[in-house]
Amino acid sequence: MAEPILTPSTKFEEHDRNISRRDAVDEGLITPDLFDRIAGLNFDLFRRGTEVAAERGLILVDTKYEFGVVDGEVVLIDEVHTPDSSRFWYADTYEELFADGKDQRALDKERLREWFVERGFRGDGDPPPIPDDVRIETASRYIALAEEITQQPFEPTPTTAHQRVNALLAG
Repeated sequence: MAEPILTPSTKFEEHDRNISRRDAVDEGLITPDLFDRIAGLNFDLFRRGTEVAAERGLILVDTKYEFGVVDGEVVLIDEVHTPDSSRFWYADTYEELFADGKDQRALDKERLREWFVERGFRGDGDPPPIPDDVRIETASRYIALAEEITQQPFEPTPTTAHQRVNALLAG
């Protein structure tokens, strides 16, 4: 298997911007030591995610991790290995589909992204309304990935994400 590739980006602007280590340091966004620490954490997280995915018959194709610094400590500040941040393919059909030049069986939000692009939406302005069938297909992929990774049946909660976060922060 090929070694993973780190593609740093910054959210310093309105949209993510890919940036090299050299440019990030030269622009004063990060020190060389901090960049290298975070790069190491990226590779450690990806290695572990790849292991867990493989144990579940999946391939972790790519992902993003978002880090920040709070009181001098590096913190992971967003979701990890979810359909929002990662692409997963089924391992059992990978070789055959690849050899045939076909799309992989995927557990991610790529189909939703494609749906938006087909309608001319690329993140600027108001998105078009999403029909129920597209919402259901996307939710089904998210649920399937949760069940594959956790090896547990999905159990919805009666509260919203906003309510859960507020409850956790209220502590």
